[in-house]
Formats: sequence, C-alpha cells, structure tokens
Amino acid sequence: MSEPRPPRPKALLDAIEAEPAGAFRGPLWRVVTDGYDPLRPSRAGGRWDDGSFDVLYTSTARDGALAESWFHAARGQPIIPSKVQKRLFRLQATLDRVLDLTADGKLAGLGVTMATYGRLSYLRRSDEYPTLQQIGEVAFFYEYQAIMVPSARFPAANAVILTEHVAPSQVRVVEDEAVDLEAWSRESRGRP
Repeated sequence: MSEPRPPRPKALLDAIEAEPAGAFRGPLWRVVTDGYDPLRPSRAGGRWDDGSFDVLYTSTARDGALAESWFHAARGQPIIPSKVQKRLFRLQATLDRVLDLTADGKLAGLGVTMATYGRLSYLRRSDEYPTLQQIGEVAFFYEYQAIMVPSARFPAANAVILTEHVAPSQVRVVEDEAVDLEAWSRESRGRP
C-alpha cells in the first residue's frame, strides 16, 4: 500500500491556478536509448514528476535535448554507462493547455531557489526536486497538458508533457537520427 500524498500547499495551488493556460504548437526534441519508444512516458520521480503521474521530458531545442542527455549520461548519474547507443527524435506537438513558467521570476515566485536550480549534483537532487515535483504535481492536478520550464542545462525551454492529459495524436514523431553524445559534447564546447 502506498503512502498517502501530503496535502498540496494552498499558496502553490492558488499561484498555479492564477496562471493562464497557453498553447504550444511546434517541434520538440527528445533523446532516448536506441530501441526505446520515444513517446513512452515515465514516472520515475524526476525533476518535475513525483512518481505519481506519467511525464515525457522534451526540449524546445535540439541541443537542449542533447545537453540534458549528456548531463545524465556523463555527469549526472553516479555511474557513466559505456557505449549506450542514443537516438535523437524530433517530435511535433499540438498542446492546448500549457503552464508556461519560463518568464524571469516565475519559478522563484513558486518557491524555487534559482541560485541552485539545475546546479546540484545528481546525488544532491533531493535538495532541489521536492519543490519542483510539487509544482509538477499541482500542474497535473489542474490538468495542464505540459509545463514549459527553463532548461537546467541549456539556454532553451523544456516541455514536460503530462501525458495522461494528452491524446496520442497531439504528440507524434517526425524524424530521428543516431547521436554520439560524446562527439556532440566535444563539438559543442564553447557554444551556448
């Protein structure tokens, strides 16, 4: 039997309820291990999900998706996987109910410590994730289809798709390519 979910903070409920829902129509990128379905969501307790609902982590920039994947493969995980083959997928999304938290001050206003946002080691993620996971859970509760947030790894936005509120036709694969994350990292040094 699972633990009961703690009460949602009223101030967070009120703040997110006051946010207008926007729309997103355009490309998104996602890197997955070769052979995995790029549209298969997870509920692993990541940065924006507390493990109680399904999410699909994507980026609005090709290099943003690669930077996130490189971080988790090379520095974020305690053990670096060797020779894992990755694929970069370009998706097309048509989302009608999106919570946009990319504007300056939005996350800080919701209680996020911006001085450490995305800068803590993978092993110290528990110092950062609870607040972000609460935001994600409240967005899920209010039935948003996605949360747009600043990338912690690249100057772009990430779209965290809350797949339980999205029809299969709203996110589709357009194209894919094999990627070498180490080569991408070497080539991208010095670029934003």
